[in-house]
Amino acid sequence: MNPSVKIFSGTGSQKLAEKIAQRFGASIGKINIQKFSDGEFQPVFLESIRGDYVFLVQSTYAPTDNLMELLLMIDAAKRASAYKVIAVIPYYGFARQDRKDKPRVAIGAKLIATLLEAAGADRVITMDLHAAQIQGFFDVPVDHLDSSAIFIPYIEQLKLENLAFAAPDVGSTNRVREVASYFNAEMVICDKHRKRANEIASMVVIGDVTGKDIVLVDDICDTGGTLAKAAALLKEKGARSVRALITHPVLSGKAYENIENSVLEELVVCDTIPLKKESSKIKVISVADLFAIAIRNAYENKSITSLFIHSQLKNRR
Repeated sequence: MNPSVKIFSGTGSQKLAEKIAQRFGASIGKINIQKFSDGEFQPVFLESIRGDYVFLVQSTYAPTDNLMELLLMIDAAKRASAYKVIAVIPYYGFARQDRKDKPRVAIGAKLIATLLEAAGADRVITMDLHAAQIQGFFDVPVDHLDSSAIFIPYIEQLKLENLAFAAPDVGSTNRVREVASYFNAEMVICDKHRKRANEIASMVVIGDVTGKDIVLVDDICDTGGTLAKAAALLKEKGARSVRALITHPVLSGKAYENIENSVLEELVVCDTIPLKKESSKIKVISVADLFAIAIRNAYENKSITSLFIHSQLKNRR
């Protein structure tokens, strides 16, 4: 008998997990997160998972309870004799701590990878890591999905007349260059210098944006300060319109206020992290279809190459 697929969700990604299960063609699995009065919690699977492929959907955004919940679910699944346990992490938290960029700091992204493996994850499916090389922190397979697969069709339907792409910082240039190459469009860079985390000291635009319809592309929007400043600078330099496509809407602090007061036409994000509130400028595109396909292909031992932008580029040539 072939192992069957069971999809479960932690409390941090319930709506997305339900969408993924629906697109996959399965019902969401029954699990209960028991909570004690002191805040401790314990996941309990309410159905047999013995011999099954168990996919656990949970983004590890703040608070860290989301991460701990995922680790406990993995451990519980392994102890319940699941055949394979796959951590589906739409947003991989702590990914910005991917190296020692100053003395005496932790490499958080590596620590999280170690914890996931120690808990018993057999595979990880995630999307738009802050740095692609984080995949190398794992000794189990990692399927690293690319949001370009859903952003590109959105950009195409906008039918912008003088399309150009912008990287809000130097770190996102490779990501933006791939999307710009798909459209044979120009790319500019907003080079920023920080005083400290979440505070920009200065920013300059490298490239000509006069009369262009600019699309900013990045993986994370935290406080929205970089986006707002980049959009204002691009408009100041002559851009006709500026919009942003960001995968993970962390949106902390005064983010919503910063976005609302910015010159951005719109901020398009994925549902890897649920929004804290509605905004007239923020539009959400679901990643459910992409993750459902990745889960099916992982289960059926099929390639997921067709989900990546470089495969789409190859097919166009």
